Amino acid sequence: MNPAYINGVWSFSKKQDSFPVFDPATDENLGLVANCTVEDAQSAILAANSAFLQWSKLTPKERASFLHKIKEELLLQQSYIANILSRENGKPLPEAMGEVGFAASFFEWFAEEGRRAYGEHIPAPSVGKQIVTVREPAGVVAVITPWNFPIGMIARKVAALLAAGCTCVVKPAEDTPLTAIAFAKIVEKCGIPNGVFNLIPTSRENAPSIGKLFAESADISVISFTGSTVVGKQLYLMAGSSVKRIALELGGNAPFIVFNQADLALATCVSANRIFVQKEIHDAFVDNFVAETNKLKVGRGHDQGVNVGPIINNRQFERIVDLVYDAVNQGAHVVTGGKALPNLSSQRFYAPTVLTKVTKEMRAFKEEIFGPVAAIIQFQTEEEVLQLANEGNIRLAGYFYTNDLRQAWRVARNLKVGMVGINDSLVSTCEAPFGGVRQSGVGKEGSKHGLDEYTNLKLISFGGLN
Repeated sequence: MNPAYINGVWSFSKKQDSFPVFDPATDENLGLVANCTVEDAQSAILAANSAFLQWSKLTPKERASFLHKIKEELLLQQSYIANILSRENGKPLPEAMGEVGFAASFFEWFAEEGRRAYGEHIPAPSVGKQIVTVREPAGVVAVITPWNFPIGMIARKVAALLAAGCTCVVKPAEDTPLTAIAFAKIVEKCGIPNGVFNLIPTSRENAPSIGKLFAESADISVISFTGSTVVGKQLYLMAGSSVKRIALELGGNAPFIVFNQADLALATCVSANRIFVQKEIHDAFVDNFVAETNKLKVGRGHDQGVNVGPIINNRQFERIVDLVYDAVNQGAHVVTGGKALPNLSSQRFYAPTVLTKVTKEMRAFKEEIFGPVAAIIQFQTEEEVLQLANEGNIRLAGYFYTNDLRQAWRVARNLKVGMVGINDSLVSTCEAPFGGVRQSGVGKEGSKHGLDEYTNLKLISFGGLN
């Protein structure tokens, strides 16, 4: 059995319970994992709380040395971890390799950024008075991460909080705990003091009670959550009972807009689900996009040349089937795909699908898909597409392609989202602040702003100095 990691000890659930993890591409049982309960989570919180006293007193330079070690070890074990990630998540091995490298970059970044957690000297209003601010570690952080980036999301949060001087309890997604366990082994190998990092895998059934504990515990200072808007709202509401800080990275469903002035060859290489294409180039774009889509190879993520892996679980697979059915039932046209691929190694493969004639009434327009389905919406004017793109309260990111500089600036300012990519669909990097607005989240991850979620700004005022 794959255990939890609490206070520097590999341990099983106090109830000796476990849950299985499956390869979504083959249905192979990859192993049993400790099914942690509220009691186990309380032990982890206690360990993190005790470890905080010493970890927070280390200098930023001392903490940085640990983060550099983790970065180096991630790169040394990149192939090993990527293979685990690909097996339990299903994503193609090259993407898994890239994700491990992405994770390592955050430890390198925050190792140095933690040394630049500057305060301020503020000019005082009177003689004999001096005002300064300092940034101090917030405390114990509860980290909840999703299945779609099993190590990338852990790294983005844990690197920042460790650099800030915080300790943590991490609950990974129930579909992908093995990658998190592999990461915990790296933390142990790099000599992070006991209790600073704790990992408590748990089943889907136990997750709500642990989330409730995180929200209500007086020993948790911050919750950092990446996941659905629905669950994020529940955590936000519960966290109010203890008035704790909560950092949320929630739903996306980003609009991807292709204007007449775009480079079609560049704009065709996308990974978005909701694609708006201007009328004059719509047909040419669809032809190019379908041609590229039909080149994609579907299969097991760890097989050579695969571009599209399986859907993560049956629940998500059925959701994709329902989304496509709903769209077709309301008049959408399936240009390619639109069906399951039952003759592969499991029942969770879905053909890369392109839908046209999609309207805003369809679920494929309104919901984040998490599958190989592209919904194409035709528009006529810039004003029309901005109105469509800004509908609803899910405002993580927006992307558009144009070679018109004035249009680029105008649209970037009028997309009401947290991040904008112009002729660029890959905006997430350790150097840049990642995060949405409205119901897509609270706070930023990465960049110098990534420390803000895990530090408290303290005012110190000196009097009688004249």
